[in-house]
Amino acid sequence: MDLQDQLKNLFPDHQITEEEKTEQGKEKGIWIQDDPIICKYEKRKGKATTILEGYNGATDDFKKLAKEIKTTLGVGGSFKNECIIIQGDYRNDIMTILKEKGFKVKRVGG
Repeated sequence: MDLQDQLKNLFPDHQITEEEKTEQGKEKGIWIQDDPIICKYEKRKGKATTILEGYNGATDDFKKLAKEIKTTLGVGGSFKNECIIIQGDYRNDIMTILKEKGFKVKRVGG
Protein backbone atom coordinates (compact mmCIF):
# COMPACT_ATOMS: atom_id res chain seq x y z
CA MET A 1 0.00 0.00 0.00
CA ASP A 2 1.59 3.24 -1.09
CA LEU A 3 1.01 6.77 0.13
CA GLN A 4 -1.74 7.50 -2.42
CA ASP A 5 -3.79 4.51 -1.22
CA GLN A 6 -3.37 5.55 2.40
CA LEU A 7 -4.53 9.08 1.61
CA LYS A 8 -7.56 7.72 -0.25
CA ASN A 9 -8.46 5.69 2.85
CA LEU A 10 -8.16 8.75 5.08
CA PHE A 11 -9.94 11.16 2.72
CA PRO A 12 -12.32 9.13 0.53
CA ASP A 13 -14.25 12.16 -0.81
CA HIS A 14 -11.15 14.11 -1.97
CA GLN A 15 -10.88 14.57 -5.74
CA ILE A 16 -7.50 15.11 -7.37
CA THR A 17 -7.44 18.33 -9.41
CA GLU A 18 -5.55 18.89 -12.65
CA GLU A 19 -2.92 21.02 -10.90
CA GLU A 20 -2.12 18.20 -8.48
CA LYS A 21 -1.82 15.73 -11.36
CA THR A 22 0.64 17.94 -13.21
CA GLU A 23 2.67 18.54 -10.04
CA GLN A 24 2.87 14.80 -9.42
CA GLY A 25 4.01 14.19 -13.00
CA LYS A 26 6.74 16.82 -12.93
CA GLU A 27 10.28 15.60 -12.58
CA LYS A 28 12.66 17.57 -10.48
CA GLY A 29 14.89 18.17 -13.45
CA ILE A 30 17.99 20.14 -14.11
CA TRP A 31 17.98 23.50 -15.82
CA ILE A 32 18.36 23.09 -19.58
CA GLN A 33 20.19 25.92 -21.31
CA ASP A 34 20.62 27.37 -24.77
CA ASP A 35 24.42 27.71 -24.90
CA PRO A 36 26.49 24.52 -24.99
CA ILE A 37 28.46 23.28 -22.00
CA ILE A 38 32.17 23.33 -22.81
CA CYS A 39 33.93 20.03 -22.15
CA LYS A 40 37.69 20.44 -22.27
CA TYR A 41 40.76 18.39 -21.48
CA GLU A 42 43.72 19.72 -19.53
CA LYS A 43 46.75 18.36 -17.78
CA ARG A 44 47.19 19.65 -14.28
CA LYS A 45 50.40 18.72 -12.47
CA GLY A 46 51.00 16.03 -15.10
CA LYS A 47 47.62 14.36 -14.61
CA ALA A 48 44.70 14.32 -17.02
CA THR A 49 41.56 16.25 -16.04
CA THR A 50 38.26 16.91 -17.77
CA ILE A 51 36.70 20.31 -17.11
CA LEU A 52 33.07 21.27 -17.69
CA GLU A 53 32.12 24.93 -17.74
CA GLY A 54 29.60 27.30 -19.24
CA TYR A 55 26.50 26.27 -17.29
CA ASN A 56 24.19 29.24 -16.73
CA GLY A 57 21.60 27.68 -14.41
CA ALA A 58 21.49 27.40 -10.64
CA THR A 59 24.68 26.32 -8.91
CA ASP A 60 22.81 23.69 -6.88
CA ASP A 61 21.70 22.02 -10.12
CA PHE A 62 25.27 22.10 -11.41
CA LYS A 63 26.48 20.49 -8.17
CA LYS A 64 23.86 17.75 -8.54
CA LEU A 65 25.00 17.20 -12.11
CA ALA A 66 28.62 16.95 -10.94
CA LYS A 67 27.71 14.37 -8.32
CA GLU A 68 25.71 12.34 -10.83
CA ILE A 69 28.57 12.33 -13.34
CA LYS A 70 31.09 11.30 -10.71
CA THR A 71 28.94 8.44 -9.39
CA THR A 72 28.04 7.22 -12.88
CA LEU A 73 31.66 7.08 -13.99
CA GLY A 74 33.02 6.03 -10.61
CA VAL A 75 35.71 8.70 -10.57
CA GLY A 76 36.75 11.56 -8.35
CA GLY A 77 36.32 15.22 -8.98
CA SER A 78 35.18 18.51 -7.55
CA PHE A 79 33.08 21.60 -8.14
CA LYS A 80 35.09 24.83 -7.99
CA ASN A 81 34.65 28.30 -9.46
CA GLU A 82 31.50 27.30 -11.40
CA CYS A 83 33.40 24.45 -13.10
CA ILE A 84 33.17 20.70 -12.71
CA ILE A 85 36.61 19.11 -12.55
CA ILE A 86 36.71 15.36 -13.19
CA GLN A 87 39.87 13.31 -12.66
CA GLY A 88 40.93 11.60 -15.89
CA ASP A 89 40.07 11.94 -19.57
CA TYR A 90 36.36 11.05 -19.72
CA ARG A 91 35.24 13.53 -22.37
CA ASN A 92 33.41 10.99 -24.54
CA ASP A 93 31.58 9.39 -21.61
CA ILE A 94 30.62 12.74 -20.10
CA MET A 95 29.41 14.06 -23.44
CA THR A 96 27.13 11.05 -23.94
CA ILE A 97 25.71 11.44 -20.40
CA LEU A 98 25.00 15.13 -20.96
CA LYS A 99 23.47 14.56 -24.40
CA GLU A 100 21.12 11.95 -22.94
CA LYS A 101 19.98 14.56 -20.41
CA GLY A 102 19.26 17.02 -23.23
CA PHE A 103 22.26 19.33 -22.94
CA LYS A 104 24.23 20.73 -25.85
CA VAL A 105 27.90 19.93 -25.39
CA LYS A 106 30.92 21.34 -27.20
CA ARG A 107 34.25 19.51 -27.15
CA VAL A 108 37.31 21.74 -26.82
CA GLY A 109 40.98 20.76 -26.97
CA GLY A 110 42.09 17.72 -28.89
